Amino acid sequence: MSSTISPPQSLLKPINVPSKTLMGPGPSSGAPRVLAAGALPLLGHLHSEFTQIMDECKEGIRYLFQTNNTVTLAVSGTGHAGMEMACDNTIEPGDKVLVVTNGIWGSRFSDMASRHGGDVVQLTNNGHAFSKDELEKALVEHKPSVMFVAHSESSCTLMQPVDDLGHLCHKYDCILIVDTVASAGGAPLFMDKWGIDVMYTGTQKCLSAPPGITPISFSDRAYQRFLKRKTKPVSYYMDLSELANYWGCDGAPARRYHHTAPITSVYQLREALALATEEGLENMWKRHSACSAQLREGVKKLGLSILINEPEHILPTLTGVMVPQGVDWKAVTGYLMKNYRIEISGGLGYTAGQIWRIGLMGYNARPDAVDTLLRAFKEALEAHGYTPSKM
Repeated sequence: MSSTISPPQSLLKPINVPSKTLMGPGPSSGAPRVLAAGALPLLGHLHSEFTQIMDECKEGIRYLFQTNNTVTLAVSGTGHAGMEMACDNTIEPGDKVLVVTNGIWGSRFSDMASRHGGDVVQLTNNGHAFSKDELEKALVEHKPSVMFVAHSESSCTLMQPVDDLGHLCHKYDCILIVDTVASAGGAPLFMDKWGIDVMYTGTQKCLSAPPGITPISFSDRAYQRFLKRKTKPVSYYMDLSELANYWGCDGAPARRYHHTAPITSVYQLREALALATEEGLENMWKRHSACSAQLREGVKKLGLSILINEPEHILPTLTGVMVPQGVDWKAVTGYLMKNYRIEISGGLGYTAGQIWRIGLMGYNARPDAVDTLLRAFKEALEAHGYTPSKM
């Protein structure tokens, strides 16, 4: 038989992937060693050599999250998969869910939680962090079984403090879920010490690995509550009992087939975690903080304002720079891409059109990268009618 659809001509040419410096909200530029791991030979998803790599990933995630949780793994999918898995395994129909909303990620979690049957209450103050007193007042008033907080609200470049928040939630018999997609590896996080029950992050931010797999961890408290569910999780793919077994977290004598893991993504996660281990978390945190301070100082010298300035709410991995009146923010980002192949991004959600978001995450959190960005940014601003202060 003959095919009826002609061969696509675009696929008869070599793939074209230009080299760019990704300094937006993510993904960040990949670390060379991590990218090289993607070219390693494939293994079977239950081969002993591959499950050993999975186990090494679990050790690395525990280190990254500062936890001893047994149920620690990586779900196949991007950061949204971590959010979906958290919803799927902690929320049953009718559960009261309190969502702390500083920007788009609280809104996104609210949508997911409602789809899982949660009775969602949003505590909303876009662009502003909540105090512990405000959060405790909401816990007392609404009596939720689950609370969600985005530690790194990337849409407005805000860091919502979560230190000891888990212990506060436990006082009111509430599970705490924390999104650290844009902060794990770039800012101090202590899952066990702070009493966080469920935490996940992305690989494409401070770990400088490709997106496609999401580290996630469940406290024993969260796992025991999961085991007492009255209903099965809505999603088979995200079912914690299945994934805990596949990742060797449930103490069973053998791992059973659940799905075919993204083999090369696991390799790359392993290498990204190895790089974090070699550098040391304290050094990673210091490096991101120093580069953030360097960028903020340079931006202020250009006469520009920064969206978040309270020290305890500064997100060291992502900085929001206010767009000056009369400047076309999109033209500036286009200039940087066209002339320097540097990506920065505009705002997201309520900050759209108001800020540029500049990311210094993982491989790009280097002083020389900051210097290059500031010089190119100054040139782009001048090319579009803004006269910066002298640097």
